[in-house]
Amino acid sequence: MKAGSGDQGSPPCFLRFPRPVRVVSGAEAELKCVVLGEPPPIVVWEKGGQQLAASERLSFPVDGAEHGLLLSGALPTDAGVYVCRARNAAGEAYAAAAVTVLEPLAPEPEPQPAERPLPPPGAGEGAPVFLAGPRSQWVLRGEQVVLTCQVGGLPAPALYWEKDGMALDEVWDSGHFVLEPGRAEGGPGVSLALRILAARLPDSGVYVCHARNAHGHAQAGALLQVHQPPESPPEDPDEAPKPVVEPLKCAPKTFWVNEGKHAKFRCYVMGKPEPEIEWHWEGRPLLSDRRRLMYRDRDGGFVLKVLYCQAKDRGLYVCAARNSAGQTLSAVQLHVKEPRLRFTRPLQDVEGREHGIAVLECKVPNSRIPTAWFREDQRLLPCRKYEQIEEGAVRRLIIHRLKADDDGVYLCEMRGRVRTVANVTVKGPILKRLPRKLDVLEGENAVLLVETQEAGVQGRWSRDGEDLPTICQSSCGHMHALVLPGVTREDAGEVTFSLGNSRTTTLLRVKCVKHSPPGPPVLAEMFKGHKNTVLLTWKPPEPAPETPFIYRLERQEVGSEDWIQCFSIEKAGAVEVPGDCVPSEGDYRFRVCTVSEHGRSPHVVFHGSAHLVPTARLVAGLEDVQVYDGEDAVFSLDLSTIIQGTWFLNGEELESNEPEGQVEPGALRYRIEQKGPQHRLLLQAVRHQHSGALIGFSCPGVQDSAALTIQESPVHILSPQDKESLTFTTSERVVLTCELSRVDFPARWYKDGQEVEEGESLVVKIDGRKHRLILPAAEVRDSGEFECRTEGVSAFFSVTVRDPPVHILDPQEHVFVHAITSECVMLACEVDREDAPVRWYKDGQEVEESDFVVLEKEGPHHRLVLPAAQPPDGGEFQCVAGDERAYFTVTITDVSSWIVYPSGKVYVAAVRLERVVLTCELCRPWAEVRWTKDGEEVVESPALLLQKEDTVRRLVLPAVQLEDSGEYLCEIDDESASFTVTVTEPPVRIIYPRDEVTLIAVSLECVVLMCELSREDAPVRWYKDGLEVEESEALVLESDGPRRRLVLPAAQPEQGGEFVCDAGDDSAFFTVTITAPPERIVHPAARSLDLQFRAPGRVELRCEVAPAGSQVRWYKDGLEVEASDTLQLGAEGPARTLTLPHAQPEDAGEYVCETRDEAVTFNVSLAEPPVQFLAPEAAPAPLCVAPGEPVMLSCELSRASALVFWTHNGKPVQEGEGLELHAEGPRRILCIRAADVAHAGLYTCQSGTAPGAPSLSFTVQVAEPPVRVVAPEAAQTRVRSTPGGDLELVVRLSGPGGPVRWYKDGERLSSQGRVQLEQAGARQVLRVRGARSWDAGEYLCDTPQDSRIFLVRVEEPPLAKLVSELTPLTVHEGDDATFRCEVSPPDADVTWLRNGAVVTPGPQLEMAQNGSSRTLTVRRCQLEDAGTVTARAGGTATSARLHVRETELLFLRRLQDVRAEEGQDVCLEVETGRVGAAGAVRWVRGGEPLPHDSRVSTAQDGHVYRLFIHGVVLADQGTYGCESHHDRTLARLSVRRECPVFS
Repeated sequence: MKAGSGDQGSPPCFLRFPRPVRVVSGAEAELKCVVLGEPPPIVVWEKGGQQLAASERLSFPVDGAEHGLLLSGALPTDAGVYVCRARNAAGEAYAAAAVTVLEPLAPEPEPQPAERPLPPPGAGEGAPVFLAGPRSQWVLRGEQVVLTCQVGGLPAPALYWEKDGMALDEVWDSGHFVLEPGRAEGGPGVSLALRILAARLPDSGVYVCHARNAHGHAQAGALLQVHQPPESPPEDPDEAPKPVVEPLKCAPKTFWVNEGKHAKFRCYVMGKPEPEIEWHWEGRPLLSDRRRLMYRDRDGGFVLKVLYCQAKDRGLYVCAARNSAGQTLSAVQLHVKEPRLRFTRPLQDVEGREHGIAVLECKVPNSRIPTAWFREDQRLLPCRKYEQIEEGAVRRLIIHRLKADDDGVYLCEMRGRVRTVANVTVKGPILKRLPRKLDVLEGENAVLLVETQEAGVQGRWSRDGEDLPTICQSSCGHMHALVLPGVTREDAGEVTFSLGNSRTTTLLRVKCVKHSPPGPPVLAEMFKGHKNTVLLTWKPPEPAPETPFIYRLERQEVGSEDWIQCFSIEKAGAVEVPGDCVPSEGDYRFRVCTVSEHGRSPHVVFHGSAHLVPTARLVAGLEDVQVYDGEDAVFSLDLSTIIQGTWFLNGEELESNEPEGQVEPGALRYRIEQKGPQHRLLLQAVRHQHSGALIGFSCPGVQDSAALTIQESPVHILSPQDKESLTFTTSERVVLTCELSRVDFPARWYKDGQEVEEGESLVVKIDGRKHRLILPAAEVRDSGEFECRTEGVSAFFSVTVRDPPVHILDPQEHVFVHAITSECVMLACEVDREDAPVRWYKDGQEVEESDFVVLEKEGPHHRLVLPAAQPPDGGEFQCVAGDERAYFTVTITDVSSWIVYPSGKVYVAAVRLERVVLTCELCRPWAEVRWTKDGEEVVESPALLLQKEDTVRRLVLPAVQLEDSGEYLCEIDDESASFTVTVTEPPVRIIYPRDEVTLIAVSLECVVLMCELSREDAPVRWYKDGLEVEESEALVLESDGPRRRLVLPAAQPEQGGEFVCDAGDDSAFFTVTITAPPERIVHPAARSLDLQFRAPGRVELRCEVAPAGSQVRWYKDGLEVEASDTLQLGAEGPARTLTLPHAQPEDAGEYVCETRDEAVTFNVSLAEPPVQFLAPEAAPAPLCVAPGEPVMLSCELSRASALVFWTHNGKPVQEGEGLELHAEGPRRILCIRAADVAHAGLYTCQSGTAPGAPSLSFTVQVAEPPVRVVAPEAAQTRVRSTPGGDLELVVRLSGPGGPVRWYKDGERLSSQGRVQLEQAGARQVLRVRGARSWDAGEYLCDTPQDSRIFLVRVEEPPLAKLVSELTPLTVHEGDDATFRCEVSPPDADVTWLRNGAVVTPGPQLEMAQNGSSRTLTVRRCQLEDAGTVTARAGGTATSARLHVRETELLFLRRLQDVRAEEGQDVCLEVETGRVGAAGAVRWVRGGEPLPHDSRVSTAQDGHVYRLFIHGVVLADQGTYGCESHHDRTLARLSVRRECPVFS
């Protein structure tokens, strides 16, 4: 059954998220994302919670799964967060990105042309730019290689080459390469060519050309791959080389690996020239493929990695290194350890075409074994892409819509990580795809290679949908390379190579190299200079950072804990901070740190503080305001600092002690607002009389004013806002309405640009703001463009008036007309309106009236007349009226042929008693025909009927007989139609049985096999095991009408087999099994007996069988026994015996006597003599030990196998918690590793559990341990108390009753006055009532063996507040969610709330504290845990949302088709990937919920869900399904009637 049957699809999933975009105002902004889902999701874009619609500037391009948002001419108002939301039937997903619109920079003045050819120093200088980069090359060993780059820049940059990150002289001798500097071709710039004289295999690698000048650095890279030429021995022209360092020559190493795991071999070789490396397996050279990777690691070692090892990979692997000085070998023998449980049939390698399918199939040992599919290390789940099927023990994976990236290694895994592996090769334009992912360290080179089927094709490289620069791309023949030198984190992303519709993708991940942050500045000093300024100086850090860095200066108001950044500067020295840099008057401290791209240094705080006062300056002054009558007027200004001010209206001060005020009762209302340094005055609903008012603002150091001007409000159109398009039918009333903003304001109406004139057919009305144009009875000529115009604004209406639609009344169906030459043909069509225009068409061309075609009209009736039709006049005619058409098919037959059908001879084959109809169609209905058979005219009778219907003539044989065969003719004049009829007997069919019959009988029973035929006279033949049977006394064949029987009067076992009743065209099958009579055990009658004997002694087991000659087998504990000296087997008549002459205790067990059909069980137990303690002979003396010492209690028994039970003070002893129990032969030992007080007491070792069983006791005494302080753990603890509150110091001891003394600053304390000393068990408390400042000091709690110190401060606690916000979390159902915040001071109390309720700690909710950090963890989140989490500290609070996503409930084992007989019980079963809640799955039949039926029940057992149907009937068969919210599976239940058993 297909794992994907009933699949509800997969929810949307973003493969690539949109990236933030920064554009200049007026430029084009584009967001792109890639989203997949099944079915394909619907994608919409939103901004500010509103869905966006396409417009002239906004479009939404779509390319397959890639969705975009394209914004043309970006404006500052377009900035914001854009959300891409994708949804389908399976779920919803969204992604967001920000668009930032920057103001354009002011244009720079164009440089004037220079008079001299060279610019002055500094003019036109710039960083290096590559004009042409090096190209990747694939060459043979020994060839010459030239890599060239051309670079522009001023001053001219310095160029140099590197190979694999190393300078060339570090890799090669100087004679191996040549550097050729030069000038760039065709323009300014420099070039540097690298020439390799004779390429060697180790020369393969990445070559990077670096260009550097005073303005920057640039680099470009290329790949060089050197291959061994065919049949050419390796040579090297270098002289006097250094020999290769050879490893030890010894036997090959052995390497074991479990099947399915990876094997990695590493060979480190040195030599000069650099040696060439080859890997061999079993004497054959190895090439890199999907499962064998060869590369060089960062340490210079050569690595061979064999992925997913199989048995066929075992063998000898050799690393061969050679250069011109010699060669060396290193070998390892690989052994693959195979699992005990293996696949019955492993996977096989497959190939598939791109866009096609690939099928992988394997077989497991047992159909109940679960399996999982993987593509390399990625788990594959069932979906439309990856269809997973389980059919019994067969496991099948079908990969649909193959892509280049589907090429790779696939695995099927069963329990115990047992795997079978196969390669899937995808044939298409791309032969070698990109790796799934590529991890590169920051600063290293990244190389990506693709091989295509065709040479010279042009592919496209892109990253996250954006094309990559051509300078890093190269192609040569079939190979395409992308080289990214010195990658940074910005280079990470999804890199794609596209060729037509084929593409391959890799995930490039750049791992950051950890750098140390810069050091802090030194010699930081503060100087208080002029009034209201401070001078800060410092020196650069030592040593100076290697990367660019800046200094960041921060300030802190004394009494506050927050540091706020002032500004950043690039150079050390002196900085003057004026009072204008602070927001309010106060004392300020300062600190400075160093910041680079690798982090921030520790802060350096300037010693002391400075008093600074801000001064107010006008940043943005008041401006004159001009508004319309009735609108609000707003005046605002910005100051340089936060300060109070006063507003004036026409010289009168406005009260600012209330948010809103009024100049005088009933006069102008106003509102005064201040937000930081911004001040606003809002005048509400100003009137025309307020025009000319003077608004003023005054504060210390600032005075400003502005004027208010009121304009008469203009008229504007309220509705319609946009042009309206209206459609009407003739005689309908038309009303056009335009609503203005002012009452009774004049407006004019225009039609098609001309002012309208009122009359009976056009009326204009005015009703307050509404202007109406009315057409009482519209006509077609009233269609046009109407305009309502008033003072520069207009409303437009597009009116279309049409005639009502025309309907054809007759004909309603297709009409077929047959005529002969020269007949008059008339086609008639009736419409519902007399004035409706009608057009006629023939074969798609409009018909024009002529002498041969006449068009007539009479009221609503329209006719097309062919006065004298000819054969060419036939065809397809249409009568078209409006949108409706009537169809006519006209056939004109030449009078020279009367018979239209059939045109040739007809052959009819029929079986006896079948109905036969011979049909002949004439051109005219009145023509007469004559029917003949074999030359004689037929006579109508009940067995032969002649029928006539219009132009059709029929001869009917209701029940044809064999004698009706012959040739029939339908004749008219000299024409005839011939019918040859052949009648045969019907084939013989077996009516019963239809299915194979299985019979089981006992010897000498009568067996009857019966077969019923469709004809009584049909012959049959009987076969047994493929041979025809012959009748005899032991086998009788009978015939009774249509029934045929085979009878075995006294069946014998050898007569069983497969019987076939063959009737020529059909067969019936019978499987007969004849069994011998049962062999029974008649004594003992019980099937199980419990027998007890003493050991040693004689044991005899006896039973009687019938018949007496029956064979028996004896078993002990499931294994068959054999006769020996110690076990004797006997048989006498019907009696069967098993005797143990000298039974021992080990002979006890379960004995079974078994015949072919029955068995009896004897449970034999052998009693032994009682167990005795041999040593010690008497109870030992009490054992006294000190705490921590080991204790061993030992005794010896009379029987080594005896069981003993240890107790401690009457309670059973459990191993663990420092106790160990051992048995060494007859000795029994109890060991205490480290004794403590809890281990003291009476230990008893008892043999057996019966009352009175022998026992031995030991007394253990443990001395009391010294009393120590267990809390607090630290030797010193700092305590802060508030003035007036109680000071409480608590110490917890290791045991109660220990003597404790308290001291303060060296003086002993006693319980008196405000000081109270309390003791409760092991808890010691010092409490000081109403703590005061002189109570601060050092407190000592002293015990004889331990002590603790408390350093007490009495001061007001700082104000508690939150210094970080909670972060919203989204987790899956069952996962943990942890919310984290920071609080100041670190010991402040934090209250957690969930959905407004205070959180109480419990198993699901955990609260933790670590310094200033507070965490709340919600364990195993459920859907109902979603909500709002809040943290409160002091007067501050922060909140965040918790979202819990439901975990998908998928079916791991799906429904299977079931076939059952009527009356049987049926169980349908599925298994889910997790345990679902009640009601998580639903059972359906035919897509509908199951009806209420007492025979139907459901059950859940953990992951397994079952549907039971008791006593199925035929009505129960159909399609049943099991559904969850995320998956569905279907199966077919087939019910057949119970077959009778023949006897």
